[in-house]
Amino acid sequence: MDIIKTDMTCSLGILLCVAVLFRTSQPLIMDKLADNKLCADAECSYALSLATAINDFAAPDCRFINIRAGQMVYVYSKLVPEEGAGVFWSGSVYGERYVDQMGIIGYFPATLVKESVKFKEDTVQIPTTDMDFYCD
Repeated sequence: MDIIKTDMTCSLGILLCVAVLFRTSQPLIMDKLADNKLCADAECSYALSLATAINDFAAPDCRFINIRAGQMVYVYSKLVPEEGAGVFWSGSVYGERYVDQMGIIGYFPATLVKESVKFKEDTVQIPTTDMDFYCD
């Protein structure tokens, strides 16, 4: 009888651990930072500009990217700020490990960078979607 209790306790413990892991690995739709964004094209697939980070930034959650002062940042979109909200842009940086490849795209405060090259002056304003703030 004790063996059955032990096996049942182990099975319940394993089931609980799997449930917790499954629950924490689910993607999240985070709060929207803005309702509209400015892009170079309707798909936001082309970079608007190249900027240089003037300060470090530690991402507070998965919507954002970490940036260090001096890094080059490709800007893909600029969120149209809501009243009382901060100004955020999305982009990616080159890391030491992947010199030839683009990094992860995420948001960062616009005040953190200084644009050095504008690739496109004209922009397209499009609405943001839940996928713009999706965390995996």
